[in-house]
Order: sequence, then C-alpha cells, then structure tokens
Amino acid sequence: MTRIARIAAAGGILLAVGACADTDPTLRRAGLGAAGGAAAGGLIGSLSGNFGWGALIGAGAGAAGGLLYDYHRRSVDDAYRRGQQSPTR
Repeated sequence: MTRIARIAAAGGILLAVGACADTDPTLRRAGLGAAGGAAAGGLIGSLSGNFGWGALIGAGAGAAGGLLYDYHRRSVDDAYRRGQQSPTR
C-alpha cells in the first residue's frame, strides 16, 4: 500500500468515526463494535487465509457486543436516574 493510500484510509476512518458524534448512542455503540470486530476479525482471518469471512464474523460479533454494552449502559443510567429522583430520608 502506498503512503498516499494509507493516509487517505486513515483520514477516511477518522471522518467516519467523527461523524458518529451526533448519532443515537445505541447506533453509535453497535457501529463502533461492528467496526472494531470487523478489524479484529479481518486480522485474525488473514492469518488463516480468509480475510473476508473473518471480517464478516467479527463485525457480527462486534455489533452484538456493542448492543450488549448499550443494554448494560442504559440499565446503569436508568438506575442512576431512579436513585437521583427518589426522596432521601
């Protein structure tokens, strides 16, 4: 990969991640999980000679992980809000 292609790829990734700032937290967490999973899966898949399948499986696992984290984060936030709203004795 040439130097210009690497710089363009890094810039594209930064632009894509920067565009997530104003999105729904659930979508952002699932999307970032899918992107990270695809990267890790592609790297692991390339070691076994099948980059595409590794990236695909990694993206699915990463998206599922992102959604599970979102579910956990929402339950923690809800519990915090309920604690803040309850009267103290």
